Amino acid sequence: MGYVGVPLACAWLRAGAKVIGVDVDEEKVRLLNEGRSPVPEPGVSEVIKHYLSIGKFRATTNGVEASKLSDVKIVTVPVSLRGEGGEKAPDFTNLIAAIRDIAKGLKRGDLVIIESSVPPGTTLEVVKPILEEVSGLRAEEDFGLVYSPERVAEGRVLYDIEEAYPKIIGGVGTKSTRTAKALYEVIARKGVIVVSSPTTAEFEKLAEGVYRDVNIALANELATLARALGVDFHEVRVAANSQPYCHLHTPGTGVGGMCIPVYPYFMMWVARKLGIELKLTKLAREINELAPKTVIDLAVELCKLAGLSIERCKVAILGLAFRGDIADSRASPTYDLIKYLRRFNVREVVVHDPLITFDKELDRLGVPLVSDISAAVKGAQVIIVSTDHTTYRRISLKWLLDMCSVEPLVVVDGRDVLDIATVPSGKVYYVGIGRGFKIR
Repeated sequence: MGYVGVPLACAWLRAGAKVIGVDVDEEKVRLLNEGRSPVPEPGVSEVIKHYLSIGKFRATTNGVEASKLSDVKIVTVPVSLRGEGGEKAPDFTNLIAAIRDIAKGLKRGDLVIIESSVPPGTTLEVVKPILEEVSGLRAEEDFGLVYSPERVAEGRVLYDIEEAYPKIIGGVGTKSTRTAKALYEVIARKGVIVVSSPTTAEFEKLAEGVYRDVNIALANELATLARALGVDFHEVRVAANSQPYCHLHTPGTGVGGMCIPVYPYFMMWVARKLGIELKLTKLAREINELAPKTVIDLAVELCKLAGLSIERCKVAILGLAFRGDIADSRASPTYDLIKYLRRFNVREVVVHDPLITFDKELDRLGVPLVSDISAAVKGAQVIIVSTDHTTYRRISLKWLLDMCSVEPLVVVDGRDVLDIATVPSGKVYYVGIGRGFKIR
């Protein structure tokens, strides 16, 4: 019951279903049974609270019991990565545990739907054998089995489920597909797209993410050249994207979250097993993983131009969330910024985020997370913008200069969001990831 599971439960509740939410995290279950959402998604707490009060929703840690008491089982348990570098592989541990619980309560006529993002082939090669072996039942004959990927973005998950996109489904047979299609047509107002198999649906989901990862890498590479030429990449992007066949993405400090940075490794893992090398996918991932290093290299270069030594500076990083206007720091590029800063033995690093008040990883690293932006930047000689929060779009270089109370000030705008119009000349050394160098 996380960023996908809770809003998905809300969508089914609003459609009239009775829902049991399952999670191994006792704290999440406690919050849900008190009518509170464990994830900060708009609108979901109100839905949970209402349907809990009328007896249509409850949460439990007992997956076997929930399986016995339900007719449709929808799995959103994440599959993570293990290993290092290009040899990273999927870790199915949590998914397998959830499937085993479902199998122990599986009955004839039930429908199992996998929404977790997984490598192509997982439903047929991992999920189906476990369900059949543990339950003694046969997929398609005795129970339905379908893969249907989640297609949502944090901060708008409930809306995306109900309103934004068609639902994609691929069943193990016509009966499974027909049942799932009728079911999802109840909540997906954009309709349902049926594909030929679960593996096709799994591939489709990852293809979306790999497409974005590759195009972000292209944007980062083009932005590097634009900086060298003194060209504003965003001006180029707007003009180029006026042509309907061009879809230039925005460059940045890196790609975070548990989706886009993970999917290429799922694809490469499957490809390796088949003796295929996904060269472009691999290169794009390498470029994006080095994006935080590029940002720190720019900060070091600007410090030298300003006559500063970054080792002796206080560095304030604006943004911990991996994307603007959400409170999720999973796989945030900010962690990598800190890692590269520590290679220079920087005197002091602080992080500000308007939506995140505590972070276990920053706490482990010994890096303060400051909620007051004025306090975070005070005395900082280097500012790095890591997240495109709306809050930061309202900040000008002049305001930063006033708040930091130091001259010269070095600013690396990793999201190109700051207002750079009004600054007394010679006091700010600025570089935008897509805007180039400006000394003001």
